[in-house]
This record gives sequence, structure tokens and C-alpha cells, in this order.
Amino acid sequence: MSIRFGRAALLLLLVGLPATAPAQDKPLWEFGLGAGFLRVPDYRGSADSTTYVAPIPYLIYRGRLLQVDREGLHGDIFKTERVKLDWSAAAGIPSKSRDDGPRAGMPDLDATVEAGPSLEILLHRDVSASREWSLRLPLRAVAATDLRSSQGAGWVFAPNLYLDMKRIGAGWEGSLAFGPMYASEAYHDYYYEVAPGFATATRPAYDAKGGYSGSRVTAILSRRFDGFWVGGFARYDTLSGASFADSPLVKKKESFMIGIGMAWVYSESPRRVSAR
Repeated sequence: MSIRFGRAALLLLLVGLPATAPAQDKPLWEFGLGAGFLRVPDYRGSADSTTYVAPIPYLIYRGRLLQVDREGLHGDIFKTERVKLDWSAAAGIPSKSRDDGPRAGMPDLDATVEAGPSLEILLHRDVSASREWSLRLPLRAVAATDLRSSQGAGWVFAPNLYLDMKRIGAGWEGSLAFGPMYASEAYHDYYYEVAPGFATATRPAYDAKGGYSGSRVTAILSRRFDGFWVGGFARYDTLSGASFADSPLVKKKESFMIGIGMAWVYSESPRRVSAR
């Protein structure tokens, strides 16, 4: 699922920053297995939600060009003290069209894969509290796939104001992100278009437009214990004012998503690397 969010203007870009946070020696990689609980709407705007309980892998990788952490899969392209350009990837879960839902008789929604560049601008760093405010500007191309075939599904742009809290207390760390989303017509059509062939008396034909796609607030909290990890996230999503809000497939303009996981970490790299 794509764990991304909305933002702010380029204020404080030229403001001086304090010294960088101290680096620590950590394993190049860590691996474990556990279980997770996820409750998520069938799609943004759906009145129905699905609960998933499944095994989950725990993977941390601290490479120079590739990183896997609580922010997902990403890698640095260019980096200075204040500005960083990297790439990132995310995924969205599939959804079956319920027989009694607004998409009854329409094709199921495949899983989506997103990837693209992201510009990150550091706005403020509080070294003593291990907290950073940054402006993040991710632009990702989207493809929908059932693992046998795939199709392009446009692009999404999700600028967000991001608070990274590396030390909340008692070993916990977390993040908070909020801001708007924008997407192409192809992306909105994938979820909210009703082609004439699928129109009914209660579901008129609809052609979605590109543009504003609503906004999100996402909070993440996690802690690494000796030998295991626990974490969770919550997201509030609103479609108020979205360019497709009048689609007959939009039945609810506000939604919540929640996920909780626990994993036993049983293997790590003997090689140590410097990580902030």
C-alpha cells in the first residue's frame, strides 16, 4: 500500500540548519518474520473495508544506493546537507468488486505498483530531540498488475510536510506526514470511471478528470526491541473537493486505515555501516 501524503510551501528553504545528527554503526541488513493486521477501504471513496491478517516479512537494508526501512523502498540519487533527490516505490492492494457494492459487475481492481523520483528539502533539524521537518515532493508512475499482465495507470504527485521523530521516548520512533494528492486522468479513471458498457439505472456513465485527489494524514510508530519489532500506522483520508468526488463509485468521502504488525528479528548482517 502505498505508505505516502500532503504538504506545504517552500518556506525556510534558505534558513540555516544546525549540525547533522550523529551517525551510528548498524547492521547492513536485518531480517525477520511476523504477522500483521490491516484494515483498509476497498478503494479510496469506498464505503466497504476489508480486514487482512497475514504473515509479514521484516526487512531492513542500509545500502548506499538502496534502502529498505519504515519509509519503504527507496534510494539516494543526489544528496546535500539540505536537499536530497531519491527514488521510491510503493504498492497498493487489489480489491474485488463486491456483488452488492457500487462496482458490482465491473472488473476487479488489480494491485498497483508505483515508482518515481522524490525531492526532499530539509526545513529544520532539532539534533537534541532527534526530529526533522522536511518537505517531500514524490512523483510516481503507476501500473496496475495481476502478476500475469499489467497496464499503465497514470501518475500521482503527493507533496507532503513530513516530521521524522527518531526518538519519541522509551525507544520508540515515528513519523507524521500530511498534505494533498494530485493525479492524472488515467489514474482517476482506473478507480472512478464508469464506462458506458457498465452504466446502470443507479450507476450512470462517468468520465473522471485529472487534478486534485484529496488529502491525507498518516502517522507511523515503531520500536525495535532486542530480538523483535513492533509497529503500526494510522491514516485519515478525505476526498472533499477531489476532482472525481461526484463519481457514482464514491460512496464515502472520509475514511480511516489502520495497520499493526509484530515480527521476530532472527538474523542480521555481521557487516556494520554508518546510518543516521
